[in-house]
Amino acid sequence: MFVARSIAADHKDLIHDVSYDFHGRRMATCSSDQSVKVWDKSESGEWLCTASWKTHSGSVWRVTWAHPEFGQVLASCSFDRTAAVWEEIVGESNDKQRGLSHWIKRTTLVDSRTSVTDVKFAPKHMGLMLTTCSADGVVRIYEAPDVMNLSQWSLQHEISCKLSCSCISWNPSSSRAHPSMFAVGSDDSNVASGGKVQIYEYNENTRKYGKVETLMTVTDAVHDIAFAPNLGRSFHVLAIATKDVRIFKLAPMRKESSSTGPSKFEVQIVAQFDNHNSQVWRVSWNITSTLLASSGDDGCVRLWKANYMDNWKCTGILRGDGSPLSASSGQPISTTVGSSLLSQNALNGISAGRPVSRHPRRTSMNNKLKKHEF
Repeated sequence: MFVARSIAADHKDLIHDVSYDFHGRRMATCSSDQSVKVWDKSESGEWLCTASWKTHSGSVWRVTWAHPEFGQVLASCSFDRTAAVWEEIVGESNDKQRGLSHWIKRTTLVDSRTSVTDVKFAPKHMGLMLTTCSADGVVRIYEAPDVMNLSQWSLQHEISCKLSCSCISWNPSSSRAHPSMFAVGSDDSNVASGGKVQIYEYNENTRKYGKVETLMTVTDAVHDIAFAPNLGRSFHVLAIATKDVRIFKLAPMRKESSSTGPSKFEVQIVAQFDNHNSQVWRVSWNITSTLLASSGDDGCVRLWKANYMDNWKCTGILRGDGSPLSASSGQPISTTVGSSLLSQNALNGISAGRPVSRHPRRTSMNNKLKKHEF
């Protein structure tokens, strides 16, 4: 049973992102009201706002948590062309802030000349590293050489992706068989400009990240992208939010023992769903990569799960108002690529329904703090 609970967020404008910490007991939200709020889950299961502060001079697009191994650390990015790193300080509150978390800004990253559209911490086995992507088509990777001093960050890599970037995701695999890898999505609306998802991999010889794959079948604007947690698989699974939900399998092809070049992948689309009948804005995996959640402009969170034959289907729907909805109650049939149920609409990526908002980074109403519990 999937339960939705509504929270009075008290943001003064659109909420663009909701991010949970590693343990799922803390949550951060950001908004066009230029603020970030931090929420803590009480023993009774209620979400309580424990901190709220103005972070940027423009809309805040994304907020993300570092691994708790590095402390209570947040990063945010904004239309104001900057990303910022925040750290929670315990035991330094004054009378005005007593009882509330005390967050202070450790650094502002100002390298981008345009809106910074996404920010992500790298997997913890790589150390404390932070990645940003911008509308100018550049991915920047920063490193904190001293994890005890978060005011010092060095720019390690600057990668030009040629297309405006909208989202980024690290491959969380810590296997030595898999070099460090990330995927970046573009919200470029020009279909003729080619594939909107690019895969980059670290090369030990050049000590740089190079592009190893472009998903040429994804030609519509990409709003979110997420690698599934890798629990010993030899291949990678990537979810993409565009005008529909797509799940790709990337299987590394066997290299010659003497080969030092970039990896080659056998790319296969394993599922494609247009059930949202609208733009899809977020995709998110559970920690075991057995369940994928997506949210769209239809005002619903939809949950997807694969059976033992690796056929994906919708297992639950949560409406924006918090009421549950049967996966089969008047909804379009879930379609799995390769099955006889695949519709032409899914193949063509056709999406009917409401016109898409022209707000530059609008998220669906169900992203306005509708808690979905896996």
